[in-house]
Amino acid sequence: MDAEFWQARWASNQIGFHEGAPNSYLTAHVAQLGLEPGAAVFLPLCGKTHDIDWLLSQGFAVRGIELNQGAVEEVFARLGLTPHLSMKGDLRCYEAGSLRLYAGDFFALTGAELGPVAAIYDRAALVALPPQMRQAYSAHLGQLTGTVPQLLVSLNYDQSRADGPPFAVSPEEIAQHYSPQYEITSLEKGAIGGPLGKRVEGVEEIWHLSPKG
Repeated sequence: MDAEFWQARWASNQIGFHEGAPNSYLTAHVAQLGLEPGAAVFLPLCGKTHDIDWLLSQGFAVRGIELNQGAVEEVFARLGLTPHLSMKGDLRCYEAGSLRLYAGDFFALTGAELGPVAAIYDRAALVALPPQMRQAYSAHLGQLTGTVPQLLVSLNYDQSRADGPPFAVSPEEIAQHYSPQYEITSLEKGAIGGPLGKRVEGVEEIWHLSPKG
């Protein structure tokens, strides 16, 4: 990951990917994951998303990793939580109750450090990465989680009309990364909104990835 690029985006508040409310696709389709109360959901490249707050309010545990330390600290401050801080290798681990977030490089996180999770929710991770990194990302995600069920939000638009991130990721590419391990089902799609939607026309889509066999 280009750490300098992302740290600069956070420093200059160029975070158009951040939503000030829980994602509507998540709230509409979380039941597809079939989670038990207290189950842990992993959010890769989570930023300071309000999806964390919502998942906690539904009785789930949340695990996440984000490159920017300030974003992680803002989540706990927003929730009124004082986290216990520890170092896990090169990662800073913040934990309070059923919330545990790591600050640092996604690829430095190990399965042993993450621990068991019941599902993945990827709203802004795959689409944040350039094409040459997405195969390594999806492979590492599988190593971390053991291929648990997943909700994945993608964007599909003419990449020549706008520079990423967020990048366009086609259904064909999603199948390339995930079809060996998952049955892939489109749950809902709509027009791209937010700052990107003002620049390009395209489709935002949420997918349910169900482990094969």
